[in-house]
Amino acid sequence: MDAIVDFFIDWGYLGLFLSAFVAGSILPFSSEVVLTVLVQMGLDPMICLISASVGNTLGGLVCYGLGYLGNMEWIERWLKVKKESMDRVDKFVKRYGAWMGLFGVLPWVGEAIIVLLGLMRSNVYLTTLTMLIGKAVRYALIILAIEGVNSLI
Repeated sequence: MDAIVDFFIDWGYLGLFLSAFVAGSILPFSSEVVLTVLVQMGLDPMICLISASVGNTLGGLVCYGLGYLGNMEWIERWLKVKKESMDRVDKFVKRYGAWMGLFGVLPWVGEAIIVLLGLMRSNVYLTTLTMLIGKAVRYALIILAIEGVNSLI
């Protein structure tokens, strides 16, 4: 895993973009490590924020696309989820819709939320915008924490 992280770090902003893309998709990876190292190395925090946020959002769109290609019958049949449960989830997503994209940043469940939004055919433009906002806020908070720690040293 260290070799992969080193690869992304060696590629700078592009490596951060790629690591965030991978982390935003269904593959397990921590782009926060790459972000932290690059900011500590002196790369521009604003460019890092943009690179990571856009990459992670595009990775999230992969999850959305996977959901969009699926269907409710597959979920019920292969995952043994009852129709009543899916109806409740459907109502919840329809109530909050694409705004759930803000929660696509949550560990472990974020990708599932985005896949579900694709499955429920939420508005792709609003979903993308809310994902971008949520992911940018997360990365901004990480950068602010790094800068805060650096100011103490």
